[in-house]
Amino acid sequence: MVHLFRTSLGVMALVAASVGFGGGAQAANGPFLAHQALYDLSLVKSRSNSVNSARGRILYNFTGNACEGYTSEFRQVSELDSGEGKVTLSDLRSNSWEDAAGKSYRFKIETRMNEADAGRVDGSAERDGDHINVKLKLPAPKTFTLDGKIVFPTEQIQRIIAAAREGKSLLELSVYDGSDDGQKVYNTLTVIGQPIPADRATSSDPSTADEHMKSLKRWPVTVSYFDRDAQQKEGEQTPVYAMAFELYENGVSRQLVLDYNDFVISGAMGKFDVRDSKPCN
Repeated sequence: MVHLFRTSLGVMALVAASVGFGGGAQAANGPFLAHQALYDLSLVKSRSNSVNSARGRILYNFTGNACEGYTSEFRQVSELDSGEGKVTLSDLRSNSWEDAAGKSYRFKIETRMNEADAGRVDGSAERDGDHINVKLKLPAPKTFTLDGKIVFPTEQIQRIIAAAREGKSLLELSVYDGSDDGQKVYNTLTVIGQPIPADRATSSDPSTADEHMKSLKRWPVTVSYFDRDAQQKEGEQTPVYAMAFELYENGVSRQLVLDYNDFVISGAMGKFDVRDSKPCN
């Protein structure tokens, strides 16, 4: 269950992480959209009967521009009921900043489970040539280097959108987002479906009804996250978890589905607001 409460895609999608879901430099049709999105979480299915019910919310804020970089604020509050009075309540908060070129990344993550003390991660990462220098303040001071081919969350989304525009169906990336203890790197496999035209009728939510979104196409995307260390040592190919969502070309995501192997959670967009964004000078 613990993996339900980590960030992904920078989002978030968890969610944003990754999940964050805004990112990168300028898109072909303009900059990524500054916005706030609220997602309502519910249980889709439990494969091992380990979870009887689930509920919660994700609140995601994305601001910034290609000159000043992008800030993602994410909060996920979740409650899992495993039966016989066993309820796990979690509160995950994440704040990160990444420059548009994917060279600098700063992050603060706080995770609280039930009444236990909060776990905190605080650090930064700087790209320097063919490697990345990471400096952690929490959970303990530490410095280390990562392979320069690894990307940060907003660059991950930028590359997914670029691959989708090029008609590619698969994309492999190694991603560092500062989650867990601040030292974890995930290998990811992204599967990109055929584009969904802006005028195609689908289930509606506040994003599809927004004037900023009506002319934009989107892609069905599934991102599987693998433990990089386990893969290197054991050849492990089972994902830790997977995220499916529809990704707009301006970085907004809708219809989240979070698969944690034992159970699956959906995230339906309940609210969507476009934020004012300073133009890049």
